[in-house]
Amino acid sequence: MDIRLKWFYRLGFLLLLFIVLFVFLKLQQLWLPVLKIIFVVVLPFVIAAFITYLLHPIVEKLNDSGLHKGVAVFGIYILFFGGVGFALYKGIPAFINQLKDLSENAPQFANQYRGWIEFIQVKTATWPDGLQTRIDDGILAMESTLDKLLSKSVNILLKVLNYTVIIAIIPFISFYMLKDYDLIRRTVWYLTPRKWRQEGILFLRDVDKSLGSYIRGQLLVCVVIGSISALLFWIFDLKYSLLLGFIIGLTNVIPYFGPIFGAIPAIIVASTISIKMVIISICIVAVLQFLEGNILSPLIVGKSLDMHPLVIMFALLAGGEAGGIIGLIIAVPILAVIKVSLVHAKSHFIKGSNPKFSRS
Repeated sequence: MDIRLKWFYRLGFLLLLFIVLFVFLKLQQLWLPVLKIIFVVVLPFVIAAFITYLLHPIVEKLNDSGLHKGVAVFGIYILFFGGVGFALYKGIPAFINQLKDLSENAPQFANQYRGWIEFIQVKTATWPDGLQTRIDDGILAMESTLDKLLSKSVNILLKVLNYTVIIAIIPFISFYMLKDYDLIRRTVWYLTPRKWRQEGILFLRDVDKSLGSYIRGQLLVCVVIGSISALLFWIFDLKYSLLLGFIIGLTNVIPYFGPIFGAIPAIIVASTISIKMVIISICIVAVLQFLEGNILSPLIVGKSLDMHPLVIMFALLAGGEAGGIIGLIIAVPILAVIKVSLVHAKSHFIKGSNPKFSRS
């Protein structure tokens, strides 16, 4: 009787939970504007916290080497934000000019793209109807994906311009987070319930060990690959070298599939110049990916994730299906956090089910 009563209580709780969620979703016109305001307010703090997370280990190393922490924070702050500011000051005008020129010459690239599509359709016209239909469906899906990607990119640029004031305060928030990092850590420690403190520290330490070096190393590799590719494109006189280098560096953060996404725009631009330029562009991308895969990533990123490539590919496919390009970028970090969470959940379950283990 007690067991049945427990199941009735559980079913009643689930039913009540579904009703509350249904009412909550129906009232989204009331809470959605408030959520947007909270998002705008919290966003600069989240970005500043991420920058602090990236820069804090450097500050700690400088402090351990004998440099005063305030001086180390100020030096890293000036170097990082000064370098980013100088790059934006010099790069944004050239970036905007290349983007404007690209939009003006978009019909030329569209004609080149249509020529490729017509060539593929002509060559596959004699293939079986089912296979031909699949190829046509694949082409239409690729066109739809490119259109969505372009529109999303334009919307993101417009949103960035709208949030200029919010972005401007990020360096100041990051400075105080770096300076008072120990105070923030102690505050979080005292706000955390006692029974969660020790396990929480171990969990965050393992997440940082698995994810921290991967993120820092991957960002550094992307900057290096993007800069070298832009420089090589400029040396070989390929149009939109800065824009194409930025795309290659940005997509390089996606394991395995990123180089393919980054190479497509460069090849399309090169195809409007000559076959020789197409070959040069392919060679540049291939050499850079060999450099990244065999030298930069093993040296800088290492094997911090310690996950099988098949698992990473599965996460990328799931992330791409769920969130598009953003999903591809964040799929691997989320996978790393899930992996650490499962390991700690298993450890916690073993401790809870084995009194001897928990006492030891």
